[in-house]
Amino acid sequence: MAEVKAEPFPFPLKRDKLALIVIDMQRDFAERGGFGESLGNDVSRITKIVPDVKRLIEGFRSAGLPVIHTMECHRPDLSDLPAAKRNRGGPVLRIGDEGPMGRVLIAGEPGTAILPDLAPIDGEVVIEKPGKGAFYATPLGDILKDRGIEQLVFAGVTTEVCVQTTMREANDRGYECLLAEEATESYFPEFKRAAIAMITAQGAIVGWVASVNAIVEGIAHA
Repeated sequence: MAEVKAEPFPFPLKRDKLALIVIDMQRDFAERGGFGESLGNDVSRITKIVPDVKRLIEGFRSAGLPVIHTMECHRPDLSDLPAAKRNRGGPVLRIGDEGPMGRVLIAGEPGTAILPDLAPIDGEVVIEKPGKGAFYATPLGDILKDRGIEQLVFAGVTTEVCVQTTMREANDRGYECLLAEEATESYFPEFKRAAIAMITAQGAIVGWVASVNAIVEGIAHA
């Protein structure tokens, strides 16, 4: 069996049972003027990973392996948005408010869209998720089961919130999870470091972490 050099030990690669999940690489989280910046975050930390995420996506596409994209967003009538989520904190903009890129995190609005450099191509699955985890209130579990997927590679943002949440959900469902280190990021570097430590602790209790190069090379030669 092929392996990917990873921490805390090599990841046993099952090439034909592998998929990439790119979490929430959306304009509202990465571009100036979007929701992420309105919360006081440095969005340049997110945009800097775009080349690595793109390289990972292209590696999976070249290998003929599935690429799945997620977008955090809600229905226009906000019926899937709990008040506790909308009202938390004290941001200038809240979910559903009118912002520079349309209504914040509402399905179909410009700011909710995936960054153009990482946009899905025909045939790739796009999951619209109302929660932090990509399995909650979505068809992701059924899609993976139908395709015989057993292993998931993760990229996207933010490492400690939506990425880690989805990895933990996947881990509980029996998937082997691998995080692409340079293809994920947080607005807070210490949070990314802490998330990676929690993921790989105690013998990959949640999953593995590897470089984009190691993953792309691994799937190309498997």
